[in-house]
Amino acid sequence: MSATLSALRHLTDTITAVVTVADDGGSSGRLRDELQVLPPGDLRMALAALCDDTKWGRTWRDVLQHRFSSLGPLDQHAVGNLLIAGVWELLDDTVAGLDLVGQLLGARGRVLPMSLEPVRIEAEVHRADGRHRIVRGQSAVARTADPIERVRLVPGEPAECPEAVQAVLEADWVILGPGSWYTSVLPHLLVPVLRDALGSTSARIVVTLNIEPEEAGETAGMRAHEHLGVLRRHAPDLRLEAVVVDPSAVEDLERLEGLCQAMGARLLVRPVRRSNGSARHDPLRLAAALRDITEDVGRDQADKPPENQPKDGPEPVDQST
Repeated sequence: MSATLSALRHLTDTITAVVTVADDGGSSGRLRDELQVLPPGDLRMALAALCDDTKWGRTWRDVLQHRFSSLGPLDQHAVGNLLIAGVWELLDDTVAGLDLVGQLLGARGRVLPMSLEPVRIEAEVHRADGRHRIVRGQSAVARTADPIERVRLVPGEPAECPEAVQAVLEADWVILGPGSWYTSVLPHLLVPVLRDALGSTSARIVVTLNIEPEEAGETAGMRAHEHLGVLRRHAPDLRLEAVVVDPSAVEDLERLEGLCQAMGARLLVRPVRRSNGSARHDPLRLAAALRDITEDVGRDQADKPPENQPKDGPEPVDQST
């Protein structure tokens, strides 16, 4: 999400980040369990990505991301996690708290949780001995070495964030990915009300695929078309406008094109990888790819004939009497 938000900042200030709330490890997990709040870590990361590019914004971004190092209970707590949790406690309002922190940071956009209650991720995995088992918790699912067949949320119908649902319904574009596929991207499609909004919105939906499969963990060895196949299996009715993928990530172009066609999407193979060879998206290159998609859609709409008029032009007028 950080890569996407950094890219979108080059295109617009009207950005809403809808963030998963399933984290159960590290500083976020400790605060979640101790204070009974949403895990703030992924929300903090999104806010940091939207910080204004001024001395004020950069300074507060660094403060937000700073982690304590000590021999006591504050060790590895992120300052931003504590700040967000403290504002929530004072305001007793999750969304208002995030908006207030965003104002402090000069954030160019808004950050919202996908649910107003913490969720747990459970994955059904296929063991090497042919048996199935359930892996529980985001941190455990992210580390599993067994192939994942399906994921679900607990509770299965968590309390949606109305502002997030409204943002999806009012959006012009929705961007899914890149990110940890099972634990960061798919969870949004597992919140029933949010999934319904993604199905009914007039927004055009774009999927950005990861640069490389993970060496170990939830998507180890998964190719680009397999990522898209997992998305389709969990949300078979989801219609896409486009899929963005770096050429280095494409191993089976024919299968990837077939899946895109089945989901109603055009495939955009563009270099969006950082020039240093890392498995990260370059914000400027990704912004250029997303801009091209929007411009292509604009041209397509301009080329369409008016509604109820044949594509070859108006029918001749009958001048007979």
